[in-house]
Amino acid sequence: MNASRKKRLQASGWAVGTTGDFLNLSEQESAYIEIKLRLATLLSKRRRSLGITQVAMAKKLGSSQSRVAKMEAGDPSVTIDLLVKSLIAMGERSLFAGR
Repeated sequence: MNASRKKRLQASGWAVGTTGDFLNLSEQESAYIEIKLRLATLLSKRRRSLGITQVAMAKKLGSSQSRVAKMEAGDPSVTIDLLVKSLIAMGERSLFAGR
């Protein structure tokens, strides 16, 4: 949020903070969620860059379309481990940039 908007909201009596503040998350919990959401976004972008459907991706991963949808949405039932393994299976190499 830009500074002028934040200032206007605060002047109107609104409390302004992060999602982590609202949910009372620790810095580590917020970082974990941010990493998970970035991986989910990367998986979705990878699928689209390959020009395949969630159904086709699910078949390649040995999973279901609904599970792929949950992975791309960052669903709480999806682990970071599953997201990373799926990205690797889909040929994503940006995870290893700087290696």
